[in-house]
Amino acid sequence: MRDETIRIEGARIVLRDATWDDLGPLAHWLQRGHRWHELDGPYYPKPTPDDIVRMIADRRTRIIDGELPTPRESLVIADCGTDALLGHVTWYWESQETNWLSVGIGLYDPETWGRGYGYEALGLWGEYLFGAMPQLARLDLRTWSGNQGMMRLAEKIGFVEEARFRRARIINGEYFDGLGYGVLREEWHER
Repeated sequence: MRDETIRIEGARIVLRDATWDDLGPLAHWLQRGHRWHELDGPYYPKPTPDDIVRMIADRRTRIIDGELPTPRESLVIADCGTDALLGHVTWYWESQETNWLSVGIGLYDPETWGRGYGYEALGLWGEYLFGAMPQLARLDLRTWSGNQGMMRLAEKIGFVEEARFRRARIINGEYFDGLGYGVLREEWHER
């Protein structure tokens, strides 16, 4: 049985399940050399060409099968007008035993940065997760001190810096702090 597709409309962007049309652009943006890789966990290894082929094949299989987890672990960020792929939102467990998860966001094209797309996407994602998972007391967001845009976004949308791991990340031979932000359910709804 195929799951109901998810499409969460915003003013300028939509969060939705991946489609066939996303696979080519996604393969392009996953290739090394794009600027978003410099900010999105640059201390982790980037996918190899073989990894990208496997990732696209996995996405293709999930689209064909139509069986996706509820709540979704990731959604595509797409332009409201064109439905073109702009990025993604994700979450992962910090501790499933205590209902503690971290959210992530990636916008691929630097032309979309600083224009409110990330703010809208993270806002829709937070609403979706708090609505779909009533057991959650909080959302986390992890970044590093060299990603000024993500730090500003976290604070603008209501996350509070809760942890700073000094000199915990090495990028191009230079140390940066690892940062943990959090927002409680009641703070989210008061914002």
